[in-house]
Amino acid sequence: MDVKVLGSGCKKCNALEKSTAEALAELGISAEVKHINDFSEIASYGVMTTPALVIDEEVVSLGKALKKSEIVEIIKNLK
Repeated sequence: MDVKVLGSGCKKCNALEKSTAEALAELGISAEVKHINDFSEIASYGVMTTPALVIDEEVVSLGKALKKSEIVEIIKNLK
């Protein structure tokens, strides 16, 4: 599973990265959460509002720091 957090490194971006790592651990998925802060790479996903969560190259969330439980549900629905 390829997991990325897109954002500048702001408080909300860092919170999303932490919650995502916790959700992956809870689900027993060993995947690295990559934090992308290069704005040209972020724009290549069509993202203009950060933070954004990208799983397997699909943007699944924009503009909010999701809670761990919300991320768990997103991942379950992707499977």
